[in-house]
Amino acid sequence: MQRNAAILQGKAWSVRPIWPILSDMMTTTKSLLLVLTLVLSGIGLQQNARPASTAVEYTSEGELKFPADYREWVYLTTGFDMSYNPAGMQMGHHMFDNVFVNREAYASFLKTGTWPNKTVFMLEGRRADDKGSINLHGNFQTDDVMNIEAHVKDESRFPGKWAFFRFSGDQKPAPAVPTSEACYSCHNEHGAVDSTFVQFYPTLLPIAKSKSTLSPSYKP
Repeated sequence: MQRNAAILQGKAWSVRPIWPILSDMMTTTKSLLLVLTLVLSGIGLQQNARPASTAVEYTSEGELKFPADYREWVYLTTGFDMSYNPAGMQMGHHMFDNVFVNREAYASFLKTGTWPNKTVFMLEGRRADDKGSINLHGNFQTDDVMNIEAHVKDESRFPGKWAFFRFSGDQKPAPAVPTSEACYSCHNEHGAVDSTFVQFYPTLLPIAKSKSTLSPSYKP
């Protein structure tokens, strides 16, 4: 009996204590959980950083839905009292024109120098003012949005690939402007790239020149 007890006692001393093993397992588990948390957090940040889709949307009647987030798109340029009419603008006040384009189209243009299908331009006209706050000279934009227009490239929908839309103040879906209106012929005859006025977009005109995508009819 004593011999067996001694043998058992010796075996007991030779077994590794369980608490260090559990401690090592817990440490390893915590490390794995930390790594997994960091990986998932990175995925979440990437998903949040991705821009929302700016796909063209129409109603069942073919009217263009108003893209309410257009001011989160890429800003291209601002014109001041611009007019393509020899007589100029007869409004009795000054106006700024801000131009935005959907992010997907902008990214494509940077690579190719041309506009892809589903490109959407938004032209926002705002009343200018020269009296306000500390301003003493020059003009600034006000919160008075006077008009909003869209220029959309949809090759499968429009015979000329492009169409114009004018939105009312209530931002309801708008029908396409008839192709008989002068805006179509003006853009086709004078647009620097694919019937668009890239000549007035200072960061994009050099790209079109470098990629040789300027329209043959374009005149600087």
